[in-house]
Amino acid sequence: MMEQTCVGFAVTGSFCTFKPVFAQLKALVEYGYSVTPIMSANAYETDTRFGSAQQWIDLAQEITGNKVIHTIAQAEPIGPQKLLDLLILAPCTGNTLGKLACGIYDTAPTLAVKSHRRNERPVLIAVSTNDALAASAANIGALLNRKGFYFVPYEQDDFRGKPASCVADFSKLLPAAQAALQGRQLQPVIF
Repeated sequence: MMEQTCVGFAVTGSFCTFKPVFAQLKALVEYGYSVTPIMSANAYETDTRFGSAQQWIDLAQEITGNKVIHTIAQAEPIGPQKLLDLLILAPCTGNTLGKLACGIYDTAPTLAVKSHRRNERPVLIAVSTNDALAASAANIGALLNRKGFYFVPYEQDDFRGKPASCVADFSKLLPAAQAALQGRQLQPVIF
């Protein structure tokens, strides 16, 4: 019998993408992965016009059957205990991209990445930021060039209204996860 693939699913504060992101969380579980939800403080604590924080916490726990990791202390054992085969950040904000590119690990998702990468296991990023083609471009480039980091293919989401904005094609999250587990970047990265 094969061991079940264990996936961490870290949600950061791009609230407008939560509906398609949580649909992909469900798809990962339905595919057969064991998924541990992780949330940034903003995602865990902030009520928005897209839903209450408690609504999203409850949904993550209902879908996965696991408690949400939401503190640095809870995220730290991920690496030492080798809890995950893959860590997904979806959505991954410009703020989180910047922290990862600069080695700043002051949130549950960023510390989860640091802890997980100590075992040289893959990280998959589903970018969602209004400045992907501006200030965050350098951080995306740095992470694209870093061993063990992969991206869900992404595109400009509103080139007229927000010309620097990009968002992952969340429908490609599962194939991107499968590729990352094999050490491959799903192509094309930008479409």
